[in-house]
Amino acid sequence: MTGTITKIAAVILLMSFCSCRNSNVRQGGLTFPVADSVPAGEAEKLSEEAVADIVQNIASPVEIASILQSMQVPFSAGYLAPTQGADRLTTNFQKAVMLGIYGADLGYLNIYGKTGNSVDVLSVIKRLADGLRVGQYFDFETLKRLSVSKSDLDSLLFLSVNSYNQIDRYLRDNDRGSISALMITGVWIEGQYLATQVALSHNDEILRDRIGEQKIILGDLLMLLRPYRGSSEDYGSLYGMMEQISTKYFDVKVSYRLGEPETREEAGRLVVVQHEESIVEMTDAQLAEIATLSKEVRNKLISGN
Repeated sequence: MTGTITKIAAVILLMSFCSCRNSNVRQGGLTFPVADSVPAGEAEKLSEEAVADIVQNIASPVEIASILQSMQVPFSAGYLAPTQGADRLTTNFQKAVMLGIYGADLGYLNIYGKTGNSVDVLSVIKRLADGLRVGQYFDFETLKRLSVSKSDLDSLLFLSVNSYNQIDRYLRDNDRGSISALMITGVWIEGQYLATQVALSHNDEILRDRIGEQKIILGDLLMLLRPYRGSSEDYGSLYGMMEQISTKYFDVKVSYRLGEPETREEAGRLVVVQHEESIVEMTDAQLAEIATLSKEVRNKLISGN
């Protein structure tokens, strides 16, 4: 199955979790729980550049939602993680994973213009962010006002994603990379769940290609989680579940070939952009297995069991 790797420019600009982590300055002098950190001797250190590349490549649930909308797939509240019982999330592990999951749901709601429905999700996100001591980067009142008024979708998307970008950057700059990795995993698993569940009932080449390409992305995600897999039973279990999904991709074949380069003007200069074309080979049976396990892992994370 062949499909051009096209990025919906405005969407990817918003939701790529791209952040330049050039500063090593520690902010505020706050002391965080020991569970947030992993002793240097126990972690395989990744360079800041390597982490940035991995994070930027994590599939955007906003991009997935945009694909679904272009496919004219109806919005379904049934895909959303339930917000009832969010107060039961007591550990930083649970809060960080669910912060990512709810963030993906927020993107799905916003792309479909269901901004009125997003207030409840926003409230839960704010509580989780406060619980992780990163609520200062979440402009809840402005986001709530934009959601209720439905006046400016672009601003709502930007503020939502910018909040997550700032949280991610702050966590990494303050030696809380393990928490950031959990948040990013939550974003990925919810986007994966959404894409695979729709793909089971809607045969779309672009969507299937995105799902197939997750074989590569999942390898990066495992690399991001690997330094923390031995730090606790929860991290070890999560890493094991992600590995299980990865095994379902074993026989999925993904290759790339260069497309025609594009010349365009950026900031007054001519820039050559090299496009790639993906070739994804994935059978219906493979897709079904990936979808089933992705759903199981996602629901296990949501249930906290």
